[in-house]
Amino acid sequence: MSSAFMKEEAGVPWTPPSATRAYRVVWTGDVASTTQPEVMRETDDLLDALRWLADRPRPGFELRGEDGELLATNAA
Repeated sequence: MSSAFMKEEAGVPWTPPSATRAYRVVWTGDVASTTQPEVMRETDDLLDALRWLADRPRPGFELRGEDGELLATNAA
């Protein structure tokens, strides 16, 4: 068996999980929304994450640490 083979599940090539980053910016959206927050950006650089968060034109984003702790928001 060649190492060029890739495990496929449901016709999609398998990719290894990405490394966990120290910070993630998530979109929480509307307060009334029942959907799970969507990860928009992950980084190990706190300043990069804060700049990205500050550049968002609308509220609804949160900066969370690796453990899920809320560090900042861009709420109006």
